Amino acid sequence: MFSGMFRRRQAVDPAAAESPGSYEVPLYTNAAYYPNWRVYKKQPPSSLRLGFISHVFYAFAWVKDDGTIYLSDEWADTQMPVDGTEGCLRAFVQLKQQYSKMRVILSVGGGGKGSENFAAVAHNRSCVETFLRSARALVDEFGLDGIDVDWEHPADPKQGKDYVRLLSKLREVLPAPRYVLTSCLPAGQWALRNIDLAAAQIYLDMINLMAYDFSGPWEAETGHQAQLYGSPISGYSAVDYVLSQGVPSRKIILGVPVYGRSFLGSNGPGQRYTGNGGEDGVFDYRDLPRPEAQEYYDKEAGAASCVGPDGGFVTYDIPATVQQKAEFVTSSKLGGLFYWHICSDARGPRSLIETGYNTLHEM
Repeated sequence: MFSGMFRRRQAVDPAAAESPGSYEVPLYTNAAYYPNWRVYKKQPPSSLRLGFISHVFYAFAWVKDDGTIYLSDEWADTQMPVDGTEGCLRAFVQLKQQYSKMRVILSVGGGGKGSENFAAVAHNRSCVETFLRSARALVDEFGLDGIDVDWEHPADPKQGKDYVRLLSKLREVLPAPRYVLTSCLPAGQWALRNIDLAAAQIYLDMINLMAYDFSGPWEAETGHQAQLYGSPISGYSAVDYVLSQGVPSRKIILGVPVYGRSFLGSNGPGQRYTGNGGEDGVFDYRDLPRPEAQEYYDKEAGAASCVGPDGGFVTYDIPATVQQKAEFVTSSKLGGLFYWHICSDARGPRSLIETGYNTLHEM
C-alpha cells in the first residue's frame, strides 16, 4: 500500500550507497545500534546494509563496580571468527575501509545489568578515573571512534550531577573532534528532569533520545509505543522538552524502534489486554505485520500497528511513520535519526533505515 510513495521518495540509489568509497559525510545522522548477541543469529557485520548508516553503536560494554568498562561477551566481541577477523568489534572496524565515513562507537551500559553500577561509579572519584582509563584503552585497542554512555538512567538530581561530571571527564580523555561522545537517554520527563541537560550537552556530540517504549507490559492498558504526536508522551513532546532545557536542536537524534510490542486480547490503544505475544512481548520489525494481520497507519499520531491472531494489537513503526519522523527532524532542524536495532530491519521498500536515510537527505 506504500510502495508507490517510496519509489517517489527514493532519493538515493541503494546500490550506489552500498558501493565501496561512495559514502559521503551525511547532512543528517542516520545511526543504528548493533546488539552483539545478534551474531549468534547469523547476522555478522558483513550481512548488514551499512551504506545508509553514519554511526554504528556497538552494544554493549558493561561497567564493573570498580569502574572498569568490560565487553559483555568477550567471545563474540573479540574472539569469535567473524568476517575473516577475530570478533565483531574488529569486523565492524575493518568495514570502515569500505565505508570510510562511518563511525564505530562503543555503547556502554544498556538496561538491567549494563547500568546497575553506573550510579556508584560516577559518584566515586577513583572509580571515575578507572572508567576513563578503560574507556580510552578500549577505544585505542580496537580503533573505535568514541563512546556512547547509555546509563539507564540517573534516578535523582544527585545522580544527574554525577552523570554530567562523568561526561565532562570523559570528554577530556576523548577530545573533539577526533572522538565522538554521545549519550542515550529516555524520552520521559520523569527521567530527564534529573539531569541538567544544558550542562550535559556541552560535552556531547549527540543525545540519542529513546522515543519509544512509551507503552508495554508494564502498563495496565495498551498504547502506541513510539507515537510522534499525542499524549501522555510522544516523540514531539520529548523533543520539545529537551529543546526547552537549552539543548541545541542539531544535537538531538530521534530514536526509532525496529520492533513491535504485542498486546494480546486487544485490537487498539487504550484497552485492557490479556498478555503479550512474540519473544518477551516483542516481534522483530522484519516479521511484521504478523500472518493474517491487518496493518494500520495513524497519520495523526504518527504511529502504526497491526491486529491479528498471534500478536493481538502490535504497535510499531512502518516506512510511512519513519518518513513522518524524518520530515519532523528536518523541519525542526534536529540532528537525525537512530534505530534500535539494525538487525531487525526489513529489506527493500519496507526498510525503516533506508526510508529514514532517503527522507533525511531528499533534495
